Amino acid sequence: MSERSAAPGGLVLVQDLVNTLDLESGADALDTADGRARFGLPEDDAAGVEAARALREALRASLLAHAGHPPHRAVVPLGTLLRKAPLVVAVDPADGSAALALVDRGPLLSRVAAAVAEAVVAGTWTRLKACEAADCHWAYYDRSPAGRGRWCSMQVCGARAKMRRYRAKRPPPPPRPAPQP
Repeated sequence: MSERSAAPGGLVLVQDLVNTLDLESGADALDTADGRARFGLPEDDAAGVEAARALREALRASLLAHAGHPPHRAVVPLGTLLRKAPLVVAVDPADGSAALALVDRGPLLSRVAAAVAEAVVAGTWTRLKACEAADCHWAYYDRSPAGRGRWCSMQVCGARAKMRRYRAKRPPPPPRPAPQP
């Protein structure tokens, strides 16, 4: 739906996960084998798919908050889910550099946690937002200079919102004359 560019670095994983559900059509990529495979979810892991859906909606609520909007529905707070992410800080003995490293269990949760942590450090986390349109909430990366983007697509969601506002401001049409008998 969006013509906006992909989020930088690991945030593209977060963006892709949030965008597995098209709110307008109801299509959920996690219902398909290909969609589950994109995120490393085993075909027969119903609990893993439900956990991915809970993570997706917690992420969406955070992205809505980045854009200044209330949550779309009650969800498990993202911080609660990310606390369960098995990550370690790996330090290279040769040069002393440090990086987050994933632990084998919970690969999707760990990868998302690492992406969020890296984005926080890079200062890009709050630029990943969810579209203001209630029937969309698509994740997009706000590259606007002021960081105040509101829609995933100005041509679709932005145009619809502006047209609704325009129509709401217009005076009602004059009453039609009654037909003469």
